[in-house]
Amino acid sequence: MKKWQLAIVFLVFAVLLAACGTDEESATEGTDEAVASEDQTSEDQESDNEGETEATDDEGSNYPMTISPTISGTEDRDGTEYNFAEVELEEKPENIVVFDYGFLDTLDTLGVEGIVGVANGNTLPDHLEEYNSDDYTSIGSLKEPLLEDIAALEPDVIFISGRQSAFYDQLKEITPNVVFVGTTQDDYWNTFLDSVDIAAKMFDKEEEAEEYLAKFDTALAEVEELAGNYETSLVTMYNEGSLSGFATNSRFGYIYDVYGFEPVTEDIEASSHGSNFGFEAILEFDPEVLFVIDRTAAINGESNIDTDMENDIIQKTTAYENEQIVYLDGALWYLSGGGLQSELAKIEEVVEALK
Repeated sequence: MKKWQLAIVFLVFAVLLAACGTDEESATEGTDEAVASEDQTSEDQESDNEGETEATDDEGSNYPMTISPTISGTEDRDGTEYNFAEVELEEKPENIVVFDYGFLDTLDTLGVEGIVGVANGNTLPDHLEEYNSDDYTSIGSLKEPLLEDIAALEPDVIFISGRQSAFYDQLKEITPNVVFVGTTQDDYWNTFLDSVDIAAKMFDKEEEAEEYLAKFDTALAEVEELAGNYETSLVTMYNEGSLSGFATNSRFGYIYDVYGFEPVTEDIEASSHGSNFGFEAILEFDPEVLFVIDRTAAINGESNIDTDMENDIIQKTTAYENEQIVYLDGALWYLSGGGLQSELAKIEEVVEALK
C-alpha cells in the first residue's frame, strides 16, 4: 500500500475513534442526568410525603382547643353572681381534677385516663365508689375545696359545677384551665348533653360518647310510653320530714319536659330546692303518680322517708291507693346527676318502678 493511502486509513480510523468517544460521553452524561433526576424526584416525593403526614397529623388533632362552659354564669342564693370564662387549651390535659360527680361519671364511662383528684367522701354515689380510694387524692368536699392539696397535684384542668362557684377565682390561681361543666335547672337536658360534648372533644372520645348516647333513644322511648298512661304527676323532694315540689323548667323538671309526664300543676316556684309543698297540697292536687327524691338519704345515708311519707294524708291520694308512689334514689338524683351513667340509670329506675 502506498504511503498516502495508509495515511488516509489512519485518518479515518482516528475520526471514528473520536466519534465513539463522544457518543459514550453523551450516553454517560445522559445516564447520570437521568439518575440525578430520579434521585431528585424521589427526594421531592419524600419531602411531599412528609408534608402530607404533618398536615394529616395537624388535621387529626383537636388541639389547640377553646372550651366554652356549659353556662356563662350563675347566681348564688344571696344574689352573688359568678361568671365563667372560656378556656384555651394547647394540648390534651393529663392531670385531671374533678368536682362535679356527673362529669366524673361521664369521664369514667368514656374511659378517660389521668384523673388524679376528686371531691371524695361519703357523698360519692355507689357507681363511682372506685374513686373513694388512695389511688385518687381527696380534694375536699363539694362545697369546701382543699386548695393547697389541689395545687400540689399540679392539675392541667379542673372541672367544677355550681357548688364550687364561690371558689372559681381561687381555683383559677392554681390553673387558668377551670371549666364549668354543671347543668342548669331551666335547661337541664341540653346542658347535660353539652357537658358530654366537652368531655368527648377534649379527650378524643366522640365515638364512645355517640355509642353510649344511642342507649338513651331506647330508654326515652320506653319511659315516654309509660308516661302516656298517666294524666297527672308530681315530682317532690323529701328532706327530714318536709317536702318541696318541682314543676317544669325546674331542677327536676326534665321528668316532665324530657320523660313526658304531665305535671299536675304549673303553679310551683322554680328553684334548685323546690318550693315548700305540704302533704295537704299533695292531697289537694292528687297526682296519679308521685315521685319522691330522698335528699335525706343522699346526705346522711339514713332516712325515715317511708314512715313520714305514708302518713294518714298521703294514704288518701290516688298515687298511694294505686301504689304509684315512686321513691327515687337520693344520691343518684340529688348528687350525681348529669353524667352518662347516672342519667341513663334515672330513666331505667322510673321505667322499672312503673312498668
